[in-house]
Amino acid sequence: MDVKEKIEVVKAYFREVYLEGKRITWPSRKDALKGTYIVLITVFISAIFLGIVDVGLARLIQAILRG
Repeated sequence: MDVKEKIEVVKAYFREVYLEGKRITWPSRKDALKGTYIVLITVFISAIFLGIVDVGLARLIQAILRG
């Protein structure tokens, strides 16, 4: 494959990427915000749960090592 063929392959690739990008349907602002809120709430609840588990396991290990 010579240089001209490689250039044509690269051009074809980017042409396909551009055309594929035009087919994307972006979510509305309302849907994007709703998804963001769901992610933030899920992360917050997970952080609280893991914090409680961490404190509980730390106390359990301390009790075992003292004991």
